[in-house]
Amino acid sequence: MVYHAQYVAFLERARTEWLRFRGHGQQQMRDDLDLVFAVRAMQLEFLRPARLDDLLAVTVDIRSCRRASVVFAQSIRRGEELLLTAQVRVAVLSASSFRPKPAPAALYEEFKSLEVPA
Repeated sequence: MVYHAQYVAFLERARTEWLRFRGHGQQQMRDDLDLVFAVRAMQLEFLRPARLDDLLAVTVDIRSCRRASVVFAQSIRRGEELLLTAQVRVAVLSASSFRPKPAPAALYEEFKSLEVPA
């Protein structure tokens, strides 16, 4: 079976690829916007185990977006079977100071438009 901590890595990778798909690579945001995201809180519900070699699908949706934080709703599925649900709150931080920083207006508006209510 897949070790429970590995699910956190799956969720992180999915958020990274979700950002990259939307044109917001993490290095580019760091270099161009002095911006990074840091996980502030996670809530995980382990519903069913995954096994080695399972083909898993990880979803990413924005539940809510504020100027300096984003809450992602994520899930992991094997086919139609729901294995895990997660809520991940990330803080928007300055890459140089690691202090909270409001997201640039364009990024905030984009994320706000992607909110999916619970």
